[in-house]
Amino acid sequence: MSLRLWDERVVPRLTDLSLRGTEVGELREVACAGLTGRVLEIGFGSGLNVRWYPGEVTGVTAIEPSDLAWQLSERRRARTGLPVERAGLDGQRLDLADGSHDSALVTFSLCTIPDALRALREVRRVVRDGGTLHVLEHGLAPDEPVRRWQRRLEPVQRAIAGGCHLTRDVPALVAEAGWHVRELQQEYLPGPAASRPWTFGYRLRAD
Repeated sequence: MSLRLWDERVVPRLTDLSLRGTEVGELREVACAGLTGRVLEIGFGSGLNVRWYPGEVTGVTAIEPSDLAWQLSERRRARTGLPVERAGLDGQRLDLADGSHDSALVTFSLCTIPDALRALREVRRVVRDGGTLHVLEHGLAPDEPVRRWQRRLEPVQRAIAGGCHLTRDVPALVAEAGWHVRELQQEYLPGPAASRPWTFGYRLRAD
C-alpha cells in the first residue's frame, strides 16, 4: 500500500478507533464546555466532539481535509440538531470572514497541521473579539527523558500517523499566535511509562 493510500484510507479509521474511548470522551467533554454561538472546529475528523457540544452552540463550521473522516462523521452529525457545515480542507487558509465566529475548537489536530502557528493565527482572525479558543492536544512532555524519546520517535510517528508530531509545545504556539491562555491543564494520561511519548496532553482555553 502506498503512503498516500495509507494516509487517506487507513489513518482516519485508526484515528477514529483510538480517540473515541470513554476516557478521551471525558476530556472532550471538558474541552467543549463553554463553547457558545457559532463554533469553528479545526480538524473535525469523524465527529467525535459532536456529542459534547453544549446547548449554547448554535452551529458549527467544520474544517476537515479527509473525505473519509467526513464520511465517518455522517451518523454523528445526523444525530445532532445543530447545523454542521464543512467549509474547507485546510486550517492554515480559512475562506471565512474576520470575526465571523464566537468560539473555536481544536482537538488532536495541531499535531498534524504542517504549520500549526499559521492555523492558530487564522483562527484568531476568524473568531470575534472576546471569543474563545478551546484546545485538547498531545505534545511536548515536560520530562527530558520522555522528550528524548519523542524526538527519536517523531520521524516514524509522522510517517505512519498522517504527519503527527510528538514535540509541539501547544501552549507556546497558542500564545505566539496572539491568544491569551486563561486556563491550562497539563498531564500524562494513565498508562505505562512506555506510553508517555504519546500521552502527555494539554487542555487549555484562551481568548
